[in-house]
Amino acid sequence: MPFGIWTFLTAIVAFAITALLGKPIIKFLHKLNFGQTILDIGPSWHKDKQGTPTMGGIMFIIGITVVTIVSVVLYNLFGTKVIGIYQVDPYRLSTLVFAGLGLALAQGAIGFIDDYIKVVKKRNLGLTAIQKLALQFAATAAYLAVLGFMGNGTSMVIPFAGKVDLGWFYYIISAIVIVGIVNAVNLTDGIDGLDGSLTFFVSLFFMLIASLLGYMGVTFLAAAVAGGCLGFLVWNFHPAKVFMGDTGSLFLGGAVCALAFAVDMSILLLPLGIVYLCEMFSVILQVGYFKLTHGKRLFKMSPIHHHFEMSGWSEVKIVSVFSAVTVVFGIGSFLLVYFGV
Repeated sequence: MPFGIWTFLTAIVAFAITALLGKPIIKFLHKLNFGQTILDIGPSWHKDKQGTPTMGGIMFIIGITVVTIVSVVLYNLFGTKVIGIYQVDPYRLSTLVFAGLGLALAQGAIGFIDDYIKVVKKRNLGLTAIQKLALQFAATAAYLAVLGFMGNGTSMVIPFAGKVDLGWFYYIISAIVIVGIVNAVNLTDGIDGLDGSLTFFVSLFFMLIASLLGYMGVTFLAAAVAGGCLGFLVWNFHPAKVFMGDTGSLFLGGAVCALAFAVDMSILLLPLGIVYLCEMFSVILQVGYFKLTHGKRLFKMSPIHHHFEMSGWSEVKIVSVFSAVTVVFGIGSFLLVYFGV
């Protein structure tokens, strides 16, 4: 079977599994009374969403995980090999993909613990910041250790500059980048359909880039993430019938990082994750400005999507504009790799 069709089927099956799991999982979450508690610090009209089931990210975690494993294994056995810019050993590449999937699952497990504490234990803030960061850095350290054991080295590819060796600083910088992006994706999950839509486009461009470079297994992982996000949007687009919770958003953050590190271009997280980064830095700037000015605010509300909500934008408009920004930066990222590698 041609590689393009194999990739397309990977995305379609991930979409189908996720979308079909929606109804029984939402029903199950309702039965368990796993409803989202809307905090008073958010926009007042979000109170209407009180009780909407959360932890729905389980549906795309199942879809993405199952489809990625099956696609990679079957392709190694029966797929037609294609040539990209790089020649990568398929079995080494499979290990890279499964390590990345492990990172995403580990981050998703941390999110599940956080959601469980919020919903079942009735502690609205879930894990403390220190507890969450400690677990995230531990999962990230394990992932980077696996990459080091596989001989990935301490360099990364930068378009037009080639491989840049960072020495031991590579591990420190990488750990900070991964944990930062994972939490940035988490912060982006604040309105219906936003995180799923953005991550759909981010993974779509990683799919194109991985295919261009010859990273076949990574292409399947990216296709599965794209399909899973699209399947979830069937239930999460405004008005949302379910939220992904930290379970889903931390998983997606881990998956996005895994895609970037698997193609050895973590630098691409800057342009492709531009909206995630804006969301994160809007919170940092808001808190810093508030403290420096003793109570003044830089934005009407942070993260930045709430600022636009308070300015009169609908949730659908915010998702559409933020997605368009991601597409523009995605095209730029693809062109950077195409001409610069």
